[in-house]
Formats: sequence, C-alpha cells, structure tokens
Amino acid sequence: MSVEWLAEKLEEHDITLSDKQKQQFQTYYEKLVEWNEKMNLTSITDEEGVYLKHFYDSITAAFFMDMNQELSICDVGAGAGFPSIPLKIVFPQLKVTIVDSLNKRIQFLNHLADALDLHGVCFVHERAENFGNFRGDNRESYDIVTARAVARLSVLSELCLPLVKTGGHFIAMKSAKGEEELEEARFGIGVFGGRVEAVETFELPGDAGERQMIIIEKRSKTPKKYPRKAGTPNKSPLLK
Repeated sequence: MSVEWLAEKLEEHDITLSDKQKQQFQTYYEKLVEWNEKMNLTSITDEEGVYLKHFYDSITAAFFMDMNQELSICDVGAGAGFPSIPLKIVFPQLKVTIVDSLNKRIQFLNHLADALDLHGVCFVHERAENFGNFRGDNRESYDIVTARAVARLSVLSELCLPLVKTGGHFIAMKSAKGEEELEEARFGIGVFGGRVEAVETFELPGDAGERQMIIIEKRSKTPKKYPRKAGTPNKSPLLK
C-alpha cells in the first residue's frame, strides 16, 4: 500500500488527490518515520500500516461529514496529527487546531506543517480540560471537534463537547467497541449539551478491522463547571 493505493481508495468516495496532495502524504510518511526514531509518535511505522491505519482511517471522517466547506476543526489529543492533518491535506480550506499535552508532539507538528506547507493550522501545548475552560476564548468556538483513540467516550465527551459551538459536531473515531462506550457515556453527553446523531459502522479495507464513527451534535451550551479540573474526567467520568 502506498500513496497510489490511498488515491484509488479515496476515489471510491469521490475524493480526488492532486499530485501535490500525494506528495504531501509521502512527505508526511517520511517525516513520521524519521521523527519516530527519536520520540514515540506511533507504534505503526511500516508504509502499508501508516497509509491504511493512519492516513485512510483518518480521512474516513469525511465519508460521513461534509468537509468540502470552510470549517474550523479542533483535534483533541491528535498525537502525530491524526485525524486532522490528513483531513487538512485533502481539504486545505479547513482551519485546524490541535491540542496536545506533550510538547514534543507539538514540536513535530510544527516541523511537519512547515514541511507540508500547511496554512491555517495551529498547534497548542495544553491539556484539553484547560483549553476548554469557560474563561477561555476556545470554548464553544469550533464547528467540529475530533478525537481518535485517545480515551473512553465518557471521558472524551467532557473534554470535547465544551469546545463545540452550538449546532456543531463532536466526532469520536472508535474501534469495534465504540457502541459499548456509548452506552456508558450517554448520560454525560446529555449533560454536556450533546445528542447522538449517528453511529456509523464500517470495515477498513483488507480486513484491517471494524471502525465506529460516533457523531454527536451540540444542541445546547455546556454548563460552565465542565470540563472539570485537569485529570478529573479521566479519574471520575460523569456516569449515571
């Protein structure tokens, strides 16, 4: 699997990659492998795995949500940039903010953005709880907030929904156990102003595993006391 494989698979979903975009993905792969030798960015470093389980998997968010428009996206705990950087490459008009608690990953992302000549990107070294605090300008200001393989949905909903503007969406990208997490998280989702709009289940190509995309609409403002202080959502998620 390579960039040509990625381009062919995306064509099946009416997404066409230009030569520039193909080169950006190839450079992304090369930088990921290079930097992974000096810091732990990903356990997947083979070309086939990166193109399938990182690049393609990230772009699947656009199969269920129209990204062909001007949107502001906040990616919580993106690590090496997934899903937001692959989405930014494919849809360059997106305005992307990544929040990550590890400064080394932010350094990588800044280097990557320069190498890929990305504009309209912002990388913030901060905990999501602090970034979404009611005193900050970031609260309820994004059209879409994404999170991929970061934490359980009961935790993620408290970190992410406060950042979503009313009428916007939180997209949680999960493995096959997403619906189990959803049942646990439903109470908190409602408290934080969200409503589950859809749960999309699909298979990655080549029997690479089942994925679930949980799409949550922001229906009302999140109460000011959420998110709670750093570390609390993870230790004591809001359950029934």
